[in-house]
Amino acid sequence: MIGKFAAWLLIAAGVFNVVIWPRFFKAIVDDDRAWGGAEKWQDPQGFFWVHLVLIVTAMTLGIIVLVIGIRALRGQ
Repeated sequence: MIGKFAAWLLIAAGVFNVVIWPRFFKAIVDDDRAWGGAEKWQDPQGFFWVHLVLIVTAMTLGIIVLVIGIRALRGQ
């Protein structure tokens, strides 16, 4: 059983991840190191792929944590 404080902490952590990581993705897309071509979305480099995996993983875990927090809070 997860306590009320822990449930709110999980919700806050989940919301934080859902809000922050999309902004980080925009910064990666705007970074010249992400692209090998002259334009965006042409020839993505390793820099882009590594950060994309990081962002997807963090977002997935953030959503999971958010759902666990919401379910724990509803279960009380």
